[in-house]
Parts: sequence; structure tokens; C-alpha cells
Amino acid sequence: MTKKAYRDFRLHIEFCVMKEHGNSGVYLQNRYEIQIQEGDKTKHGMGAVINETDSPYHAFAGLGKWNAYDIQFRAARFKDGQLTEKAMVSMYFNGEKVHHNVQINKVWGGANSGVDGGNDGGKGITDTPQGLKLQCEGHDVRFRNAWIAEMDFKHADTDF
Repeated sequence: MTKKAYRDFRLHIEFCVMKEHGNSGVYLQNRYEIQIQEGDKTKHGMGAVINETDSPYHAFAGLGKWNAYDIQFRAARFKDGQLTEKAMVSMYFNGEKVHHNVQINKVWGGANSGVDGGNDGGKGITDTPQGLKLQCEGHDVRFRNAWIAEMDFKHADTDF
């Protein structure tokens, strides 16, 4: 996980799944997971905003090949401590736009899945920027060429 915390940002990250069923993930703000799951074409599968969107599995380059996620993320917004706008993400997967202004409804996976996962069943999002986390599930998934640029999305729009 990065030491630096981020609110709104643009992220580029490349990954390579070495073996069948390789499982990992990219956690935005150590809360919201963009899944890396070889062989899974469900809402819990490759390229999905986990449990929120269908997997754009067709964009996956395959085992042993480098893949890239390009993500624009807008953090949840709060007023007087109350959630007023949900987090939002747009994403390109290997150069193909696969998600456009997707609102993220909760932190999935329970208390062990990152910040706020144990708060109100994942719906108790807090107003704190957090770092970027690369998940380790014990599978051979490799990462390279990661960069992150801070942004400030004034409006609820993460389109590239």
C-alpha cells in the first residue's frame, strides 16, 4: 500500500497473471476493489468494479501477458460528516473503455477488505483519503509501470 493517501486521482497500472485462476486486485483508496481474477467473467471477475459491474473479460490479454488498467477515480463526497455523493470510477482496460462514471455503492468483502469494510456492512464510508493497495492473495500476479496523479474532480464525472 502506498504511504501517501489520495482523494481523486488518475492511475495507470500494468499487471500480469502468471497461472490459471490467479487472483489479486487494485484497491482504490484501500476501499474499492478493481478485480483481477483470471477465468472469472462474473461481477467478481477480471476488470469488474467488484460486485458492482460485469466483468469486461473480453479485454483481458491472457495468461503470461501484460495488461493495463487506466482509471480515473473520484472519492465520495461528504457534507457535515454525511455522505452526499458516492465514489465514482471510469476505466480503460487494455485501451478499451469498459467503465464510465460507475458509482461505487459500498466496500465489499467485510472487515478484512480494506478501510471501512467492516462499517455498516461496507456502507459506512468515512471521509478520509487513503492509499492505493495492491492485493496479495498468494497467487503469482505481477505488477509494473504504476503511476498515480492527483486530480480534483469538482463535478461527479470521471470520464477521460
